[in-house]
This record gives sequence, C-alpha cells and structure tokens, in this order.
Amino acid sequence: MSRQASVERNTNETRIKVSVNLDGTGKANLNSSMPFLDHMLDQIARHGLIDLDVHCDGDNHIDDHHSAEDVGITLGQAFAKAVGDKKGLTRYGHSYVPLDEALSRVVIDFSGRPGLEFDCEFRRASIGQFDVDLFFEFFQGFVNHALVTLHIDNLKGRNAHHQAETIFKAFGRALRMALTIDERQAGTIPSTKGSL
Repeated sequence: MSRQASVERNTNETRIKVSVNLDGTGKANLNSSMPFLDHMLDQIARHGLIDLDVHCDGDNHIDDHHSAEDVGITLGQAFAKAVGDKKGLTRYGHSYVPLDEALSRVVIDFSGRPGLEFDCEFRRASIGQFDVDLFFEFFQGFVNHALVTLHIDNLKGRNAHHQAETIFKAFGRALRMALTIDERQAGTIPSTKGSL
C-alpha cells in the first residue's frame, strides 16, 4: 500500500507544492520561504519518519502569515490524501518531548473531525524573523484540512526556540505513532462507527 501524496495549492497570496510519504525515512526538502518554519518542518520529517517536500512562494514582503497558514493547509491536504481510507490505522498518537528546560505534549486523533487545542505561552513575540503567533495559524490550517483532532500543550519552557522545537518534535512523534498500521486490525476502520 502506497501512502504518498502530492498537492499543489495556488492563490493570489501563495503558490505551494507539498509531497509526503507517510512510510518514509525522514528525508526533507524544504523551502517554505520561512527559515525557522523549515527548521520546524524538518523536525516533523525526522521524528515522524515522514519524507516531506515543501515549496512555497508567498507574499512574504507583506508578512509571513499567508505563507505559514497556507503551508499548514496544503500539508493537511496532502496528509488527508496520503492516509487514504484509514483501514488498519492505529489512529491515535501521543508524545512528550523535552529540550533542556522545555517540555511539550502532543496528542493526535485521525478522527475525521477537525479540532485544535493549542496551549503555549511563548516567552517572546518572534524567533528570529518568525512571528510565534503563526504557529497557531499553521496548526489550524493543518487540522482543518487533515481532518484531525490535535491537542498541543507546552508544559514548561523559558526559551521560545526550545518551546517551539519540543512542540514540533512531539508532533512528529505523535504522527509516527498514529500513522502506524496495526496488522491486528488490517482491513478494518478503527472506529465503532465503522467510518472516520
């Protein structure tokens, strides 16, 4: 079973191409036009063992908002396409990840219902040139189009870079768990409703 997908999304604000291989080795080819977001996307690839290719040309001369949100949207669309009918899917995933003083927890459900709870009080407004408010926009875009329920909690942290990195590493690990195929339920949908 091939769990790969490519999606292109073009608007007046952004032109984006995303390819994913959910059964990859963690290879990443990233050019989102936002260096710090590329660093975070690399965490998803490496810790989720997902091959990820992201290219975005956006109106960053205005600010990074449209690009960050639209990369999340397009990535979500690619995940929804790649995951397919969800037969045999573990469905749920969770992870706690520390980095020095920071600790984050991420829990995900490939439920078919979009929902985001994001709890992180960043200690500063930007990391390099990247506005920390845009992390929420990225994840909201992803959730709405991947059709997942996602809880993100930064439990501790003083350094904003560490806070963000623990979130994205935990997100990658939670994805890796949820996307694993459980051979014991091969061919079945992991829901009492019989659909997700």
